[in-house]
Formats: sequence, C-alpha cells, structure tokens
Amino acid sequence: MTEPLHAIFETDLDRDPANYVPLSPLSFLRRAERVFPGKLAVTHHDRTYTYAQFTTRIRKYASAIKAAGVRPGECVAVLAPNGPAALESHYAVPLAGAVLCMINTLLDSAAVAFILEHAEAKLFLVDREWAPKARGALEALGHSIPVVEIADEAAPAGLTLNAPEYEDWIAPHEPAPWALPDDEWKAIAVNYTSGTTGNPKGVVYSHRGAYLGALGISLTVGLTPRSRYLWTLPMFHCSGWTFTWAVTALGATHVCLRKIDPAAIFEHIHRHDVTHMCGAPIVLGMLINAPASLRKPFAHKVVVATAGAAPPSAIIEGTERLGFRVQHVYGLTEVYGPSANCEIQPSWPALDVTTRAQLMARQGVPGITQEDLTILDPTGEPVPADGKTLGELAFRGNVVMKGYLKNPKATQEAFRNGWFLTGDLGVLHPDGYVEIKDRSKDIIISGGENISSLEVEDVLYRHPAVREAAVIAAPDEKWGEVPMAVITLKDDASVTEAELTAFCREHLAGFKIPKKYIFAELPKTSTGKIQKHILRKMALPAEG
Repeated sequence: MTEPLHAIFETDLDRDPANYVPLSPLSFLRRAERVFPGKLAVTHHDRTYTYAQFTTRIRKYASAIKAAGVRPGECVAVLAPNGPAALESHYAVPLAGAVLCMINTLLDSAAVAFILEHAEAKLFLVDREWAPKARGALEALGHSIPVVEIADEAAPAGLTLNAPEYEDWIAPHEPAPWALPDDEWKAIAVNYTSGTTGNPKGVVYSHRGAYLGALGISLTVGLTPRSRYLWTLPMFHCSGWTFTWAVTALGATHVCLRKIDPAAIFEHIHRHDVTHMCGAPIVLGMLINAPASLRKPFAHKVVVATAGAAPPSAIIEGTERLGFRVQHVYGLTEVYGPSANCEIQPSWPALDVTTRAQLMARQGVPGITQEDLTILDPTGEPVPADGKTLGELAFRGNVVMKGYLKNPKATQEAFRNGWFLTGDLGVLHPDGYVEIKDRSKDIIISGGENISSLEVEDVLYRHPAVREAAVIAAPDEKWGEVPMAVITLKDDASVTEAELTAFCREHLAGFKIPKKYIFAELPKTSTGKIQKHILRKMALPAEG
C-alpha cells in the first residue's frame, strides 16, 4: 500500500541547520558588517562609525555585559536619549543573550524604580543628564544594581552618578562571538506601556517579532541602502518602532538626534541629506509652525512616518506643503509600534492635498508582515465595511507581543478568539481601511506619550479637597491631546487650579499633569458609573 502523499512530505523533509535559522535582528547587523564594512552606519554630533566600527563596539559591549555577571534571559535597563549607546544596546544586549529594557526618559523616579524592580534588571545604563532621576529610582528600589554612566558630549555638565563611564567600560573587552538565539521565540526586549492602570505593563518582544516588524516597516517607508534615517523618534518608544533594527537591515545610516528641536531637525536634514524620519503629530506641528528663518531648504522629499494620536488632516496637509511625504502608520507597543499603515493608493497623488490628507488620516490596513487587522463587534465578529458601524480594532499575526510580563490576567484579556484587542474603537470602510473613532481604554496620547487617566485620577483623589475626579483627553493644538480633569470638591472645601497642579507635580511626571480643570458634579449612570462620553463633550471647544 502506497503511503499518503502528505505523510511523505511531513516525514521526509525535516528542519536542518542548512534550511532553518532562528529569525533575529542580530542577523541584520552581521550582514551589514559583511556587505557594508566601510559605509557610514552612525553619526552623532561630530562622531561617526562605519558598520565595521559599529559592530566591533557592539560586540565589545556584549562582552562587558557578560563580564558584569548578567546571565542569559536577564534584563539590562537603559535610561538614555537617542545616541550611539542607546542604539548599540539594541544589539549588544541580545547578543549577550539578555533582554533589553529601554526606559522612557520622561518618567519620574517612582515609575523608573517600578520598572527596574518589575523587570528584575541586573544592569542599569544611565545617561548623565538623568543622574538625579536614576539616583532617586535606585534609592526607592532599596537594593543595588550595577550602574554604567553614559557621558554623552551633549549632556549637561556637572551631573554624574560616579559610576564607570560607558566608553571606558566597553573598551578593554574582546568582541563577543556571534551567536543567534537557539529559539527565535525568546525575548529580545521588554517595553513598558501605561495601559489602563497606574503601574506600567511590560510588553515582551520576541526575536522573531522584532525581525519581521523591522522588515515590515522598512518596506512600508521604502528604506534602501542609500537611506539616511533621522532619529526624531525616541528609541525607548517600542524599540524605536523597530527602526533601530530596520535601518541596519538595509545598511542605511542612523543619524542620531539627542533632543527634538525644529531648528536642529531642519539643520540635520540639510546637513546629512536625511531621507526618512518619524514622529508624533506634535513633531509635525513644530515643523509647520517653525519660523521661516529656521527652515533649511532641501530639494528632495523626506518621508516622515507619523503615529500616536491620529494626525488631523490639517497637520498632514501642512507637513506635505513643507516638502515632506507623510506616511500615516498606526500601532501600539503591543504590536511593536506601527503594524498598520495608510497605504497610499495610485489614484491619491492626483487628488488635491486637502482630500488626500483626509484619506491619509485613516489608520489604514495591516502592515506587510502583519497578518490581519479588522474591526470586531462585541461578539468577536467583523463589523460591516460600511464606515459607520463602531467596533474594536484587533490585530493578528507575527508582529504581536509575546504577552505582558508577569501579568497573565492582562495577557488573557488582550488575546481573545485568536485576536489581540487594542481597546481602540473604530470603523471599517468599504475599501478595507480602518479608522479610529474613540478609545475604549481612556488612554490620553499627548505629544506621542501615553497617559493613563486612572493614574492621574488616583493622584487627584488623594488631595484632601477632592471628592471625585475624572480625567479625559482635551484637544490641544500643540500636543494633540492633554489631560483635562473634572473635579467635584468635598463640601465646604476649596482649592485652586494652581494648587492642584502643584500637588500633582509632587506625584506625577510633568507631561501627565492636567493642563485644564473644570469644577463640576460628575455625570453618572444609574449604577454610579461616570459618564465620560459626556465629559468629552465638555472638553471640546465651543462652537461659534
């Protein structure tokens, strides 16, 4: 009897080192060194590194991590702005078999301490500008962690942790040998996001997801070996939206920028012939509103990928008038940053800029390496593609997180029926493009930063004069959204906006503090639930 054909294929063709290698962004670096050893890999202030030099530095860094006693699978935390050390961490840490945790530099000491404790960090690299914040976090932590200080030339003088300096720390080590993970599902990074609760959640990335996410975004924005990518997006945001790995995958050039400033952005575009950059809509607004005297001319189109709060069509229109080509992308930390994009159709360039901007303001379709994106109704079924029926945005595919670190309950709630539920509400248009209409999780996105309304409410509730508090997003021309607090005071109590702001400043990072206040009774349902949809209407500017 002849064996069924399908059994032959399954039994005779097994995996072999010749036909199966674990997917990892480390392969991008090894190839870039091999193919482009003398090509400019990184430029930062007056420092430049070729791919050969860049790779040697990374391999020395990996050896230093091992020498510090960090074991495979353990965490290395980094608190630093865009620069060589932050970029090199995205390769050296996984090359050492460890897991990278880039920490948001805008967080306060308490939040940094929580992340260090939750991720069980075994090594902590800190740019000297954030030495006071790191010192406060380490004191709150209550136990010591080895610290390495990054003495970037542009950091403010006089600040120090009195720790080994990064360049001196990596210099004496021999380059670590090349080694891919034995399993591509192993963690490469953990990125913390505020989510819907006060304490941030650790989103775990795999080598496989990072590899595919990086290739997907490189194809979406059209990176090539001739590209020069300007780091206007923080590397601590979703591993730099995976551009930390994507730029290297193509052998392109990383142009580092420590601080976001319109003059510096235009100067770097002009000086380095920048071809690509990213940023939240607030960054685009800064460029649009920059004085003409700061704008350096550039003859070529610069592709700028934008995400965060949905960019108003006016922002897209204004940015394109400056000479940029806007690529609207959408995603969350849980899907490695941008995992959907508003793919530009062949007919769109012929449209007037206003109509084109309106189409481009939608969140779009699944990224090239993401399997699917849709809108689901409460039963888990796709909604009609009518552009009207509201549902929840959901992703499915390889570019979705492994899960939340030490939080199986949150992971189970996010993964349902084979989908990752984003918590964002939107509609599905007849052309298959999705568009966000609201956020079910009440997250406020201010200048690209996520703010948990519950975290801010928790602080406001601690004020002795406050009886009830609700925090929502209010539109803002500069930041896209800012927190607005609606406050109900206790009987016979009084407090001013300035006093509430001062109180919040003691407990919250600056960007989380409410920028607007309304003193009123909170509207509630019959069961006592605050009706935030009514409050959101109060936050809208008056018509007239």
